[in-house]
Amino acid sequence: MTDDRTRVHDETRSDDIEQARDFLVGAYDADEWRAETTAQPFGFRYSAVGDSAMTLRAIRFDGHLEGVMVPTTDFVVQWVTRGTGSIGDGDTRIVSEVGRPQLWPQHGATFTYRDYDQRLVQVNRSALEELAGERGVEAGQVHLDHTIRPDDRAMAIWKNTVALISHTVMDRQASPLLQAEMGRLGALALLELYPLVTSSLPGDLLLPRNAHIRRAVEYVHEHAHRPITSTDLAEVAALSLRALQQAFQRQLGVSPNGYIRQVRLDRVRDALRQGDPATTSIADVARAWGFAHAGRFSAAYLERHGEYPRATLRR
Repeated sequence: MTDDRTRVHDETRSDDIEQARDFLVGAYDADEWRAETTAQPFGFRYSAVGDSAMTLRAIRFDGHLEGVMVPTTDFVVQWVTRGTGSIGDGDTRIVSEVGRPQLWPQHGATFTYRDYDQRLVQVNRSALEELAGERGVEAGQVHLDHTIRPDDRAMAIWKNTVALISHTVMDRQASPLLQAEMGRLGALALLELYPLVTSSLPGDLLLPRNAHIRRAVEYVHEHAHRPITSTDLAEVAALSLRALQQAFQRQLGVSPNGYIRQVRLDRVRDALRQGDPATTSIADVARAWGFAHAGRFSAAYLERHGEYPRATLRR
């Protein structure tokens, strides 16, 4: 088996601020970026390693840089290790915190940085969609919410994963297969850092007042393939168990456990519709989504989808 993904290994330095600005404008296919010197002697360094599925980048810019990042289909997580910076303006402005990862808005945004060191991980959309597809999420429904503030657990996973990936991708002798696995690992860590937002969520959940319950619902869609309890959802939503149950009943008309079951039944249906009737085992698909009792599963499936699993598979 061969891997035709293009390897990336670039590095450049400059002590000319205009040259450095122009390089970054070209690297990010942007325009109208402004750069000014500060009290610090100017210096610039840029490096990028990885492949067409994922790259790790590092930027050092001793000066003031501002402009607009153009919209992108890729997912880019950045954090500063020195200096100051912000993304967006007005009510949407996000101030960079040293060491804390931040997802770039895919629709683009203004930015400003000063005397900074920055690390970035860029994950290709197709790589993330492939991984999300394994969890039953269609490619057109892969969205990440850059306004979410990752919790300490997700940040720890992200930092540990990036450290492991960095050691591997910087090794020019690493095999293409190993490089590909690092790309997959990076996409997995990104989904832990910023859970998927599905386009099928009820509109009311997008309102700011329902942010707590929305986090729980998004967690269910993202982690439906794993063991999940109501207690887990209450912790994610920062609500008491009773408040969580009341919120689910009010917004969705079902208990938290009932909602988890609905999402899993939907994932089973998607798998059966895509399966080959000659080779697909309904029991295996059901077990993969947490349904161990065949009789109860069939009854729940009939109630949810109005037909038995075998009817879905035979279509």
